Amino acid sequence: MGIERMSVFPNATGAVDYAGFSGAAPTKTDQPSSVASLLGDAQKYLLLLQFIVVNLPAFALLTAAFLHGWIDIVIAADGTGLSVGIFLVFQVGLAICAQKIWSVSAELNNLDLPRPDARSWAVRYLGEVAGREAGSRAISASALRVKVFNRIAVVRHVANSLVLLGLIGTVLGFIIALSGVDPSVAGNVQAIAPMVTGLIEGMSVALYTTLVGAVLNLWLMVNYHMLAGGAVKLVTRLIAIGEANARH
Repeated sequence: MGIERMSVFPNATGAVDYAGFSGAAPTKTDQPSSVASLLGDAQKYLLLLQFIVVNLPAFALLTAAFLHGWIDIVIAADGTGLSVGIFLVFQVGLAICAQKIWSVSAELNNLDLPRPDARSWAVRYLGEVAGREAGSRAISASALRVKVFNRIAVVRHVANSLVLLGLIGTVLGFIIALSGVDPSVAGNVQAIAPMVTGLIEGMSVALYTTLVGAVLNLWLMVNYHMLAGGAVKLVTRLIAIGEANARH
């Protein structure tokens, strides 16, 4: 969308109207080809397509691990159940990320409409900066950045919590491993076997929870950076359109 083609001004009711688009509605002779139309639709939902492309292979690998029994090994080895809890937290974070990506994608698509949704960030921001001086617009632009990134920060916080939960599992695992060790009976052969069993169980909890937390953190952070990239694009376009309107 060419930003120079959009202008914004409040109408008699104080609402924001969009005008000044130089291109008329396409006629039958200048309709895009089917290939160009498909490419245009794909471009509209590029952020959603990226989300799907990243997560489908990841879920495929997770399914393969389950079919090979590796997931069952982790669940059985982690007597605390913390690995399952970490995975549930990850699912919540991924669901929130998907909702945020859908929202940002919809806002980006709104920028390409002759009359965006009145509830969209585009209408609210452009109405806010219309007719203001450069200094006031700069403050509004900074506030816009803060608002947008505060709305997506929850995904990063959830991703970071996965690592912390993994570290908690590490500490719990060492506590379990060392709680069964009694140095006073170290010379008793019959007492060594239970201590070794407890040591192995504790180390299993420590290692598996750390592994699950680290892997799921990496997975969710990839999605977060994708979301952050879309948010940067949205903020940049909104500010650019607002500055272009100010110049006109």
